[in-house]
Amino acid sequence: MSSAAISFISSPNSPRLSHVSPTNRYAILLTATPSCRISSLKPPSLSSIFIRIPYGSFKKSSFFTSSRTFSPVMEWQDCTVKTEIDVPASMAYKCYSDREAIPNWMPFISSVKILEDKPNLSRWSLKYNAFGRDIEYSWLARNMQPIPNQKIHWRSLEGLPNRGVVRFYPKGPSSCVVELTVSYEVPQLLAPVASALQPFLENLLKRGLDRFENFAKSSGSTR
Repeated sequence: MSSAAISFISSPNSPRLSHVSPTNRYAILLTATPSCRISSLKPPSLSSIFIRIPYGSFKKSSFFTSSRTFSPVMEWQDCTVKTEIDVPASMAYKCYSDREAIPNWMPFISSVKILEDKPNLSRWSLKYNAFGRDIEYSWLARNMQPIPNQKIHWRSLEGLPNRGVVRFYPKGPSSCVVELTVSYEVPQLLAPVASALQPFLENLLKRGLDRFENFAKSSGSTR
């Protein structure tokens, strides 16, 4: 077939498609009879693409419904408390190392169970009534390599994400400062009260350390 123009006409009343010579390479001309109208296409307006939601039309979430449901990043909080106790640092370290005894003095910890075959691992349970409901969580924690008489630290492996460290600073032969830091991921259930959760937990931890002093004193007197 020659390079001359090739014209195809389907019928007298149909649009005619003409391929013109190579000088106007593959230019396409579409002609129509007066009875055929081709309307121009307008790009859609932004208002037809996006849904307009009037300000304030969202229903207020209930007390325990998270307003940050769509956030892919959960919030972490850090709580640090410390207290000076009339117990030597070595005795305080020894008493705090007794993980299964922690429920005796920490208000919100209901149980700690050390795994027999892996003593650096322990299962923790938390039960407490707060913010108008019963709160229960559990996790598996690993105790990291400690520094005797100075530092104990851990992190969770499964369950409620958390990590923490407790440090012991000697203040003399018979007293020390115990500093406890706990970091945790705010559970989605408690996300609406996240701002109140941190001071609430700090108060619980401080009460726990005050009770720990009595626990350590009584333990020291019986050993």
